Amino acid sequence: MTPGSRRTFFSQAAGLAATAGLTEGAANSTARGAAGAISLNGEWAFRLGGERSWRKITVPHTWQVDSSSVNHLGKASYRRLFFAPDAWKGGAVRVEFESVFHSAKVAVNGRAVGEHIGKGYTAFTLDVTDALKYGEENELTVEADNSFFDGMLPRNNSYDWTPDGGIYRPVWLHATPALYIERVEVDAAPEATGGRGVVGLRAVVRNRGTRTARLVVEVEVYDDATGLAVARSSTATEVGAGKTETVTLPAARIEQAKLWHFDHPNLYRVRVTAGGHSVEETFGIRRFEVKDGYFHLNGERVHLMGVERMAGSHPQFGMAEPVEWIEHDHKDMKELNCVFTRVHWMQDKRLLDWCDRNGMLMQLEVPTWGPATWKGMTGTTAPAILENGLEQLREMIAQNRNHPCIFAWGLCNEIGGANPPAKQFAQAMFKEARRLDGQRLLSYASNTLHADPRGDVAGEMDILEWNEYYESWYGGDANSVRESLKKIRAVYPNKLIVISEYGLCECDPKNPTSDERRVKVLETHDAVYREDPRVGGLIFFCYNDYRTHIGDKGQGVMKQRVHGVVDVYGEKKPSYEALRRESSPVETFTVTREGGEWSASLKTRTLIPAYTLRGYQLRWTVYAFGDLPMEQVETALPELKPGSAHTSKARFVETKIVRVVVEIVRPTGSTVLRTVWRG
Repeated sequence: MTPGSRRTFFSQAAGLAATAGLTEGAANSTARGAAGAISLNGEWAFRLGGERSWRKITVPHTWQVDSSSVNHLGKASYRRLFFAPDAWKGGAVRVEFESVFHSAKVAVNGRAVGEHIGKGYTAFTLDVTDALKYGEENELTVEADNSFFDGMLPRNNSYDWTPDGGIYRPVWLHATPALYIERVEVDAAPEATGGRGVVGLRAVVRNRGTRTARLVVEVEVYDDATGLAVARSSTATEVGAGKTETVTLPAARIEQAKLWHFDHPNLYRVRVTAGGHSVEETFGIRRFEVKDGYFHLNGERVHLMGVERMAGSHPQFGMAEPVEWIEHDHKDMKELNCVFTRVHWMQDKRLLDWCDRNGMLMQLEVPTWGPATWKGMTGTTAPAILENGLEQLREMIAQNRNHPCIFAWGLCNEIGGANPPAKQFAQAMFKEARRLDGQRLLSYASNTLHADPRGDVAGEMDILEWNEYYESWYGGDANSVRESLKKIRAVYPNKLIVISEYGLCECDPKNPTSDERRVKVLETHDAVYREDPRVGGLIFFCYNDYRTHIGDKGQGVMKQRVHGVVDVYGEKKPSYEALRRESSPVETFTVTREGGEWSASLKTRTLIPAYTLRGYQLRWTVYAFGDLPMEQVETALPELKPGSAHTSKARFVETKIVRVVVEIVRPTGSTVLRTVWRG
């Protein structure tokens, strides 16, 4: 459970000492987080399969960034100690792994407590209550395996990203009463009129005790910014001994609800209490939908643009990214005007929390990648692959459904959508996802839609998603984009299209590539997309050059695809500024001077990306003595709809002005564009 997103409380255990580790240093580094969960991050013992000696490492961890084990695909073992106080007797104790790639077998004190096989990007929680020695130290061991595996998704070695093995996301220990809340599910949306938000709530409650529990479940909803309560309710229920029940709670109705928007990411918190256990979740109230072939966010038509990031690409961190690097990259993406993105696999909870709080819409995806997924299948999907996909889908939705940043569930990517087993798989995933979550959009990112628009299963999704790689994988040119769009439109004249990937990969020696060509592809292809108003979203691929086991460039830990506007260390290429300009909702921005008055004139785009600017500001920074910043002025912009023009004026105290830098600033603090006046 991630601090800041989900909080769990157990008054009996609160204030107890933190766990003891393998060494005194490890014990001192383990702490009870603000969320009430006990961190098991930090020092562990580790050894690769076949090794006899243990060495110290720090969890989160992947062995793929160590030069001595960068090519190891197989098993490895982890071990650490923790203390279980006597006060935990009679309760329930669980260990949560936010992710282990891709398979994990877990034991406590030599006793197997559970496993999580072939699902390397979702969290799992295991009950360890009966395996503990109370008042003593306990040994927790994990066997991780990242070998290519034919019975999971992504299947075998068919995917194009790094197979970093290990306990690569945080680990937590949860000590609760025997009756506890496993999770809280939130479905929040605004009413059509009146400004009220309606919050549907369910609590999944587990009774580990030996008697039926009769209890009252209490609900409190708070405005996250002010801490003020906005709704309260309670309901009586009972949970049988050894049972897990989903309790539907009274809907909370919030008057004059503050809606979640990528420029105004307003959040609420709900605290649900059952017996002696409470859980908190953050959520946002918003409606993201397709109407009449266009995206609408809270009833307003929007055309959105962004860029995809491939996690795990920094050679020092790999998939075991610290929160500082996650935030670094996503702050950088916001500076690229990214408000809309997708990912090829389920992401770190810390990342999703950041997107909730900073305003970035995301399509989260089951890692079903590539036509090789169906190798050896004819007509129908292999049962093991279908079941693995459904299990990953269920875990993805259960764990992440409360994040307002998630606008769609991605079911698969580049699977060859006219192939019968691929089509059957996508249809089964669609049906299950719709059953589990009736609010979000469902999609499949196709790289074959242009070849067979009518036969590709992409046409059965809520939106058409097309991975377009003319001038790279597909050859052709910008006019090829135009002709393929016409071909798709002939079959789907009114359906919304998202270009789910496009860009330039420097991976084909027969195809001359450079960062300059990347800029040309970006600009010329964008011009084609803007000819079709029902192209509702563009996602450039990609933000970063990325580590992958099938990389055509680099060695060892730096084996990679050169595909991004920054390199694996985050250093910006010239194409970064081009993507920033293309992704801006402001099309033109100039500054002029007449006497002692400066004027900043701008015009917003009418098509992608295009949305109403609310709460934006101009920030004027005046450089004078020694060309140093000497004065700053901020002026509010009025509400600007797509296609609007506006001029703001300013005067300064400084007189010997060398230059003036003017920036358009979003309500979330990132900048949209900057321009410079020089004397």
